[in-house]
Amino acid sequence: MFSDADLTDDGFLGGRLRVWQPRAGYRAATDPVLLAAAVPAMAGQRVLELGCGAGVAVLCLATRVPGLVLTGLERQAAYADLARRNAARAGVALRVEEADLGVRPGPLKGEGFDHVLANPPYYPAGGGTPARDAGREAALREETPLAVWLDAAARRLVPGGWLTLIQAADRLPTLLAACDGRLGSLCVLPLAPRAGRPAARVILRARKGGRAAFRLLAPFVLHEGAAHARDGDSFTPAAQAVLRDGAALTAMI
Repeated sequence: MFSDADLTDDGFLGGRLRVWQPRAGYRAATDPVLLAAAVPAMAGQRVLELGCGAGVAVLCLATRVPGLVLTGLERQAAYADLARRNAARAGVALRVEEADLGVRPGPLKGEGFDHVLANPPYYPAGGGTPARDAGREAALREETPLAVWLDAAARRLVPGGWLTLIQAADRLPTLLAACDGRLGSLCVLPLAPRAGRPAARVILRARKGGRAAFRLLAPFVLHEGAAHARDGDSFTPAAQAVLRDGAALTAMI
């Protein structure tokens, strides 16, 4: 488990949410916040985050939408413990189960959820330079294939339930193929660093049993200007509303 000396105290949503994160391990930035902002959840619904880490995404969602019934699944015990600590600090009821989502049956067998959200590792197995910290490496480099993540989500969703997932843009073909016939009504939001620049991330939303036509939305632009020109952030007003003010990603909700 992480000791207090291993952690930093970080603010999200303009400081409305404070979480402890490991100094040397995986550290959440904007992606979990954007993911949470895209989940179309309503009070009273059941929500599961696969690979919840320290809990940033699911706690950002809880900050925007009170009254949810929240569960996290995390295979690394130290991060699962940290998610519980962060939830308690935020005054959020979050049940965290320690298990590998690719191993069945798991602790959630037989349970159904209205929403599943996930931020799977972006980098395929093999290649590149491994992270020095094992927890960061596990969060960033794929050990469990994306198809297994989507299968786990489909199994846990109730009919008509929604999956919301953020991933590297170049993995979109793999995501779409993994939706197979169970996850439909697909909607993709490209996340572009600046206007006119290629999307680096995408948010995918899919509905269990959905039959609506595929939708590719206009890119959501994160930063103003053609290039970084000054110290500090340069978020667009729309990005500022999501990342600092806790607004929903209205294009997807």
